[in-house]
Amino acid sequence: MNEVFDYVVIGAGSAGCVLAGRLSEDGQHQVCVLEAGGTDATPLVQCPAGLAAMSKATHLNWAMQTVPQAGLNGRCGYQPRGKVLGGSSSVNAMIYLRGQPQDYDGWAAQGNPGWAWADVKPWFLKAEHNERGADAWHGQGGPLNVADLQQPNSLSQDFVEAGVQAGFARNTDFNGGSQEGVGLYQVTQKNGERWSAAKAYLTPHWGRRNLQVRTGAQVLRIVLTTTKAGLRATGVEYVRGGVRHTVHARREVLLSAGALLSPQILMLSGIGPAAHLREVGVQPVHDLPGVGHNLHDHLDALLVADAPQLTQSFGWSATGLMHMVQGAWEWHSKRTGRLTTNFAEAGAFLKSSPEVSRPDLQLHFVVAKLIDHGRQTVWGHGFSCHVCVLRPQSRGTVRLRSADPLTLPLIDPNFLAVEDDLQRTVRGVQMARRILAQAALARHGAQELPHSACAQTPGEIAQWVRQTADTIYHPVGTCRMGHGAMDVVDSQLRVHRVLGLRVVDASIFPSIPSGNTNAPTIMVAEKAACMVLSHAEKTSVAAD
Repeated sequence: MNEVFDYVVIGAGSAGCVLAGRLSEDGQHQVCVLEAGGTDATPLVQCPAGLAAMSKATHLNWAMQTVPQAGLNGRCGYQPRGKVLGGSSSVNAMIYLRGQPQDYDGWAAQGNPGWAWADVKPWFLKAEHNERGADAWHGQGGPLNVADLQQPNSLSQDFVEAGVQAGFARNTDFNGGSQEGVGLYQVTQKNGERWSAAKAYLTPHWGRRNLQVRTGAQVLRIVLTTTKAGLRATGVEYVRGGVRHTVHARREVLLSAGALLSPQILMLSGIGPAAHLREVGVQPVHDLPGVGHNLHDHLDALLVADAPQLTQSFGWSATGLMHMVQGAWEWHSKRTGRLTTNFAEAGAFLKSSPEVSRPDLQLHFVVAKLIDHGRQTVWGHGFSCHVCVLRPQSRGTVRLRSADPLTLPLIDPNFLAVEDDLQRTVRGVQMARRILAQAALARHGAQELPHSACAQTPGEIAQWVRQTADTIYHPVGTCRMGHGAMDVVDSQLRVHRVLGLRVVDASIFPSIPSGNTNAPTIMVAEKAACMVLSHAEKTSVAAD
């Protein structure tokens, strides 16, 4: 069957959902979305507290691994990504953060006109419906619902108070005039449910006749054709139910498979570093050496404290189980209660030293003992505090493992390759401990677990970080935007020297924003959809 659409979108993750919703909005364009995962119609996705099971729910999670990391004493890291409608916005902790204005001014300064803070802020606002109301920093009327936590845990409030006691400013809005300080996060939730990119942009529009969404459709390659004008993307080959299919794109193919899988799909299609492609048995079609380079991520050091009597935290115990049963009933019947938590309810943005001009550290305070990304069942009660460096300098790669498109790629974040990343992490751990030692939290009698508690000097902390740290799930940069020899897309997100092909997801970030990456990814897709539609209008006018 020779199916033809105006646009074929690869991936129904955060960016792909935005593209699908916006490009099909006016009814003029036929849009097909290909998603390898399945439906999001499960309480694990819709109930916010369901995220506690996401690390074990491999039907919703790609659950990838890194190659052994020299900076982590040879350990392999965990790389979870959403494999479901909504992508990682359906499995993440729902924290809504944009980063710092200087992040985007930096993008523009790297040769990307139109991507400075003044340029991207309107797209953040267009996407947002903030329940606090509209002001200079927030939008209302957008598809993405942003809310305060419905029922913050008292421990999260204690963390904020402890931060203030430690001398840090209280911050009631990390997306306002200043990011610095300690406070509660806002979340992408609505009426007690997760409000993923799929809920915001895709599933409300199932009835659109010009929109087709195909789940269980794993992309094999982008179809490339040599035309008089040059190399052009004309379709996508995918497998569904064991059967190969090809859909064709009249206008554009939009690649939104994320920072780990978008470069893989480009390389499987023959676009990438030619020597590497030949090594794994892929015939190069377009030598683009930057594909798969510039991978970077937020590395996370995790302090865990045990507090057996702290039953207001989430934990495995008789009392904890009773609370979970009660919470499940309340959420099922009223969409309220304990299970509206995102666990990482509170946090902080801090400067690692007085000489730093803006926050370079982020803390996530979790109202549970979290070990090994939640893959390890931990008995009892307590809390956790995550520490990450916001703008790491270490850079890694994504490479093909083989020419088999069903084989996951080789992921090498190259964590802690730059010593400065390690030293800032060490200072962040020391600052987090300073907060945890304040009276507001110390009164609970929590004890840091021995594995980290024995690391007290900077050298000991550094070694503990190498032994235990891992991602906090923000990979970016592998199809970098720019105009240099190692850049993959231009400032319109068009793949260099390939017609009809754009990459739209976190892989295009030149550098990582200072915070969680979901909101910036949605912003990029909002801006990209406008670019695509503007190009369509211009070419239609030209054709007329």
